[in-house]
Amino acid sequence: MTINGWRRTLRFGLRAPAKGYSNMATAQLETSELVAGVRFQKIGKLYHFDFSAHPELKQGDYVIVDTLRGRQMGQIMGFTAPDEGRKAREILRPATPRDLVLRQQWEEKQDEALETCREAAANLRRMSDVKFVAAQYNYDGSVVTFLFSAEQKLDTTVLQKRLQRKFEARIEMRQIGPRDVAKLLGGFGACGITRCCSTFLTDFSPISIKMAKAQGISLNPSEITGMCGRLRCCLVFEYEQYVEARRQLPRRNKRVGTPHGEGRVLDQLPLRDAVLVEVGEGVRKVVEREDIIPLEEFRKLAEKAHSPCDKHGDGSCECGMPAGQRQADRLNTPPAPERKAEEAPKRDEQKPRRRRPRRSRSRSSGDASQPKRRRGRRRGGRRSNQRSDQPNRNDAD
Repeated sequence: MTINGWRRTLRFGLRAPAKGYSNMATAQLETSELVAGVRFQKIGKLYHFDFSAHPELKQGDYVIVDTLRGRQMGQIMGFTAPDEGRKAREILRPATPRDLVLRQQWEEKQDEALETCREAAANLRRMSDVKFVAAQYNYDGSVVTFLFSAEQKLDTTVLQKRLQRKFEARIEMRQIGPRDVAKLLGGFGACGITRCCSTFLTDFSPISIKMAKAQGISLNPSEITGMCGRLRCCLVFEYEQYVEARRQLPRRNKRVGTPHGEGRVLDQLPLRDAVLVEVGEGVRKVVEREDIIPLEEFRKLAEKAHSPCDKHGDGSCECGMPAGQRQADRLNTPPAPERKAEEAPKRDEQKPRRRRPRRSRSRSSGDASQPKRRRGRRRGGRRSNQRSDQPNRNDAD
């Protein structure tokens, strides 16, 4: 190959296609392992679907999928890795322009369907306290869902049968909570801007009164309660930062050292990373965390430094005590041999003498004046019951 040929190869990249094909194969392999995140509402949860049958789909495309509530139209918001142990459903097909037009037409009829539902519920006594919020059609109008809120669970079978006579679509009734109601209605919050639930929150996190206490917020219901009647969702936004900041600051009523002298902590200021310290009578100072001296920790370290070492072994010791004065050295020092000899007779004197057990004696069944006899056997034979030198009283009589 001439020099011009090499220049053309380097300039136009004749070997680039082979490298491009390998990258394309790798991209297809990585794409096949992903799932598509589909959202059915403007601000709602993401549901994962398998798009391997339609690899040409991109972010922002509308697709038709099969769900537990029938066929629905959703929008692809992105691609992610699938969850382990969970099989994702397949996407049926991409949405056509006709599907988008049908969806727009049925959305215009939702308000009319909601008014019809409210009129039918007004004739029922059990539905007097029920609040119907919205009516939602699917993209082809085959299913209509009515969303309502109530304090208790209700049986909507009678209402559902009445509505089935007025609508050709399948009727579904779904009860939602107060937070979902506020999300559908929208509006402005106490801060003066649009509610978080109707702006960007796709799911509601559990909120407790403990979060308000950790952030130093007043427990007045008007300050911690949202428009839905529940605790505000914004209480959870900065809760972790407050907990982490308070963990690094000294607690209340703790004695600390400051540039102004020793004092007692009155309150924590997590946003400033400082504490309010009472230095003297009526004298309060705000001290940064970097300027705080932990007196209790220093006192414990000083006591430990002056105490004998109890962890010393055969190696070098870092306690600072000289050899022989450490507690471990005293325990490991063997006693002197003379000391053992002096302690030996003392132990024998203190040891009580062991006595032999006495044999039990029993009297014979005869006269009480008869001497006591011992019963037992000896090695030489059986012991005689009477003495040889004492005559028998029966013979004398």
